[in-house]
Amino acid sequence: MKKIIEIKNLVKDFGSNRGNFDISLEIHKGETFGLVGANGAGKTTLIRQIMGFLKPDSGEITINGLDSWSESHSIKKSVGYVPGEIAFPDLKSGIEFIKIQAELLNLKNMNYANKLIKQLQLDPSANLKRMSKGMKQKTALVAALMSDPEIIILDEASTGLDPLMRVAFLDIIAEERKKGKTIFMSSHLYEELEKSCDKVALIKGGKIICVTDMRDIKDRKVTDYKIEFNNKQDYQIFKKLNYKIIRDQIKYNQVTISIEKQKITDLFKDLTVFDLKFITEVKYTLQKHFYQIIKSQKENHDDK
Repeated sequence: MKKIIEIKNLVKDFGSNRGNFDISLEIHKGETFGLVGANGAGKTTLIRQIMGFLKPDSGEITINGLDSWSESHSIKKSVGYVPGEIAFPDLKSGIEFIKIQAELLNLKNMNYANKLIKQLQLDPSANLKRMSKGMKQKTALVAALMSDPEIIILDEASTGLDPLMRVAFLDIIAEERKKGKTIFMSSHLYEELEKSCDKVALIKGGKIICVTDMRDIKDRKVTDYKIEFNNKQDYQIFKKLNYKIIRDQIKYNQVTISIEKQKITDLFKDLTVFDLKFITEVKYTLQKHFYQIIKSQKENHDDK
């Protein structure tokens, strides 16, 4: 697949371990790529360099083969962008802002803009400066997407949206994915990226810890089950059956096991002879996946 965004050995060092350090990533055509990390992890610094607002200390970023710093003007023609911190010009209303953006983009047909306004339940007649955080996010999303750009870059774009509007936002992202858009989006919400992305990178301390293909989460070959027994005897007997126990809670006569999906039928046959309080599947999430990676890396480091 064609590489749309390519980042090689990128460094932007602000001192005191702040910035980006030796980041390399590839985002391919039609791919939705997520970037997750805590506040201050380096997400916005990376996106500002991709957009050409910050010059890297070293390394390079290209978008469609164009250098993000020296050719940023050309790149912006094909990119819809929502910044992490929205600062609107001194205009009377959202309508005025959207119209000016449309003129800059030479956009004549406002049908898609109106559709987005309806989906996001936006009142564009409101005063820009008096808008709530959520209203500003909606206005910025409309302005970024209304020209149907080939590439979409979103920096914490759902921040400030209420739960209902987060659903609307994810629906819009799903629609853009179906169109074959290339999307790069940052968030501190794992669930948001889990629902939207093909791949997700974890950034911590300005470094990429790992990149995960969401198929490895959704098509995992093993399943985890939490099982609690009504009596200690059954609990102790079950533990001798050689299932892989990943958590053992003696106090509650409870175990959590990890089992290959092809062996689940055998598990349930074995459990028929026990007095169970409950059995429940433990969902494997992106957040849990990254937590296990960080934990493993820390243990390996401590062992050295």
